[in-house]
Amino acid sequence: MPHLPEGGMFNSLRVRDFRFLWMSSLCTNFAMQMQIVARGWLIYDMTSSPLALTWVMLSFMLPNFLFSLPGGVIADRLKKKSVMLVAQMLNTLATLALAFIVINDQITFLHFIYFGVFNGTVLALSMPARIAMTPEVVTQERFVNAMALQSSTFNLSRVLGPAIAGGLMALLSSAGSSSTFGVGIVFLIIAALYFLSVLVTARIHKAGLPLENGHGSPIEDIKESFAYLGKERIVLGLLIIGFIPSTFGFTASFLLPAFNQDILAGGPDLLGMLMASMGAGALLGSLILARMGDFEGKGRVMFVSAYLWAIALAGFALSDSIMMALITGAISGLFGSVFGALNMSVLQLVVKPEVRGRIMSVMMMTFGLMPLGVIPLSALAEKTGIDLALLLSTVLLVLSTLLIGLFFPNLVRINRGHRQNL
Repeated sequence: MPHLPEGGMFNSLRVRDFRFLWMSSLCTNFAMQMQIVARGWLIYDMTSSPLALTWVMLSFMLPNFLFSLPGGVIADRLKKKSVMLVAQMLNTLATLALAFIVINDQITFLHFIYFGVFNGTVLALSMPARIAMTPEVVTQERFVNAMALQSSTFNLSRVLGPAIAGGLMALLSSAGSSSTFGVGIVFLIIAALYFLSVLVTARIHKAGLPLENGHGSPIEDIKESFAYLGKERIVLGLLIIGFIPSTFGFTASFLLPAFNQDILAGGPDLLGMLMASMGAGALLGSLILARMGDFEGKGRVMFVSAYLWAIALAGFALSDSIMMALITGAISGLFGSVFGALNMSVLQLVVKPEVRGRIMSVMMMTFGLMPLGVIPLSALAEKTGIDLALLLSTVLLVLSTLLIGLFFPNLVRINRGHRQNL
């Protein structure tokens, strides 16, 4: 790899193990984003039912809620690298199996439910280990930069992954292949990406060893994590501000298809453009945060980015033209990305290493609940209109952030090096 200068946007990539962890995340995120598009297109082609899409999404997300806490225990008890390797190999094999079922035109709706539950369970049990691995391979001074670069892999895949998958399916279809055969080939490519992630992860030197802290039973480990949250208000505050305002902030993403059709009268091409604009803004936000590194006033920046996120989303909700929607969508993606990456990086470094995996699993569990928080706003959108529902979500984003700042004033004081100005 070419020499990287000290400091700067790509500072953490100078660290060998983080470089391989970053490449592993890039492969995994591209696979996941391509899979979402290929799976969604084939399900709708088979069923013509939006409800079918919802059931498959729930089959993937419900295990995330149910098994994240056991995943945190695994991350704190076992070698994190080994957990990551096993999970990525299981994803490779499962995607290969699904690809051959699709290519042979034997796919049914229930297959997607089964594979959704399997993939969601693997993700829930392994993701806390992947998240908790980053602080073990980079120094504290590089950590904000490292988390922002990790976030960039997700945001880059959000922009390019769906376009690549859609383009491949369209190309194979135009070449005369059946729709299921084309989707099956895309699934084979996705399986190859998962396997490439296995190979890259294997190059990481650090094993991510658990700390010797006299573990009791898994139930006792889970109780210990909640007792820790009860004592550490700043950690509890970071979890809450990462969950509640984000639920309202991401409402626009969940309801984007409805906004595209009802407000902008757009088709699938415009929906893709809106998704890409939000993803591009999020990618830019993560790169800006990576360039800033360990800076003063992280707590203030986190709160300000939440308020700016709300302003951008309000502009998006009030958009009466495609150009305004694309611009405000990109700006909302930028500030939402800064808020999310900064919240996660600070959270990981204020948590004690011996419970880090379990606390990350609590964070994942709350993320799995986010779609449930959107349900009332979705119902409101059907009654009053999508634009009013989105405006209400921005108001709730601002109010929840303000209230959390009042109940957890130490969050605003988080400073350089993740210390507090108390």
